[in-house]
Amino acid sequence: MAAMKYPTKVVLGEIAVRDGLQHEEKTIPTQAKLWLVEQLVLAGFKRLEVTNLGNPKAMPQFADADQLLQVIQSSKLLKDKRKDLAITAVTIREKAAERAFDARQKGWGPDRILFMVSTSESHHRRNSGLSLDEYWKMCEKYIKMAHENGIKVNGTVSTIWGCPIEGPTELKKAVEFTRRFLDIGADDIEHADHDGSAPPNKVYEYFSMVLDAMPDPSLHIAHFHVTRGWGLANVLAALQAGITHFESTLGGTGGQPANFVDGCPVAGTGKYYYADPNIVGLTSTEDMVVMMDEMGIETGLDVDRVLEIGRMYERILGRRLRSECITTGRIPKKPTGR
Repeated sequence: MAAMKYPTKVVLGEIAVRDGLQHEEKTIPTQAKLWLVEQLVLAGFKRLEVTNLGNPKAMPQFADADQLLQVIQSSKLLKDKRKDLAITAVTIREKAAERAFDARQKGWGPDRILFMVSTSESHHRRNSGLSLDEYWKMCEKYIKMAHENGIKVNGTVSTIWGCPIEGPTELKKAVEFTRRFLDIGADDIEHADHDGSAPPNKVYEYFSMVLDAMPDPSLHIAHFHVTRGWGLANVLAALQAGITHFESTLGGTGGQPANFVDGCPVAGTGKYYYADPNIVGLTSTEDMVVMMDEMGIETGLDVDRVLEIGRMYERILGRRLRSECITTGRIPKKPTGR
């Protein structure tokens, strides 16, 4: 019988402190965010996305962006590990990128920033405020500026498997956008199923196309939402296509930026928003790590510690989250005596 084929070693990025918290309707204290960063690093993560440097009027969860980046830089727990970390901040537009450059020059800025395009023109304009042509011109200029400031750039490609505004999209257009990002200097690409519209067969088809065109797996990061419950199925499909880099969030949190924070309406996402935090979300870090561990895939992570952090994350947010494994645990390897 033929064995299932997939990579035996992966690189996992944890993005709960940014993407996971952007959907929360209460502000999470900076010290709690720092605790999460520190504990995730101690568990073995080397890639963390921690904040958004855009206008905090739209996303007040990240009003402490500068403060958080500063305390991460000065953390005694992270002192010996900081050089091996890739700390990412989202910078959709110019002013946010300029904040990152300034912070970097002051010694506490992010190691990596993120620009984002959608293959759907209408979704892209709603997300960025610019046309695609305008945004590509901005990216050409600001990717170069980022590198001059010692910052790497992730190019995110979204609406790969469909758009909530325009409907179906073409996979080949996302492959073309990936190539364009790399051609203008992006260091890696996040391939985003931004709203849970990717079925596993199309995930396999897409990543097979991507790796045929640009075969270095270190350039490609898979990012799946679980709005329709397909997150881990899509992780498996991406693994089988040959993808080795993934992103996820503790508890399967995240999704669209909240429209209501600390009892006050805010801009957030606008009308395209799921009010129930148990509907939106990304693939659960805890469940993905346990699944990969059971499959014999090397993650470089302390699995038990990841589960412990997930349990504390539930207490920080004050509700039951979407991870199954923080309750059920790992599969026992010896009789339990029950």
